[in-house]
Amino acid sequence: MWPPDPDPDLDPDTQADSGSRPGAALPALRALLPPRAFLCSRKGRLLLAESGLSFITLICYVASSASAFFTAPLLEFLLALYFLFADAMQLKDKWQGLCWPMMDFLRCVTAALIYFAISITAVAKYSDGASKAAGVFGFFATIVFAIDFYLIFNDVARFLKQGDSADENTAHKAEGEEENSDSDSD
Repeated sequence: MWPPDPDPDLDPDTQADSGSRPGAALPALRALLPPRAFLCSRKGRLLLAESGLSFITLICYVASSASAFFTAPLLEFLLALYFLFADAMQLKDKWQGLCWPMMDFLRCVTAALIYFAISITAVAKYSDGASKAAGVFGFFATIVFAIDFYLIFNDVARFLKQGDSADENTAHKAEGEEENSDSDSD
């Protein structure tokens, strides 16, 4: 499991006996972390950037005079973390009744629009430095969310286009078979 154990040459029996050792709880905590392969993927990096920027924006809004805007970054931070762990733990495969691409697309579109609106307001209306910083980080978050929903849209469009071409091929085959059966009956 990632990251590798710090003492790989220790005997498992001696590790079980060392319950009072400070690093004994680390394997249990490592099970909660997403796999490294997912974190290095394009989707993993986007979700990490979204959650990181949302957290920084949240902290900036809490420290600013525009503290009324902190709920949007808080919700987006929690949703980005949820989708990060849902993607990393393959919940899409376990909960197939949900339309995951549509939920992720709507999350990214609404986040980009909300971040854009509150960032403009924070930069234009409030004069303290924390509000300006929150607005700048909000603009960066808008760009990251926009990139994510663009990529999701392209993936969904490609998937639907493949489905349409498969439907057209089966329809053309069915029409060809009907024409052949009609010419055989003559």
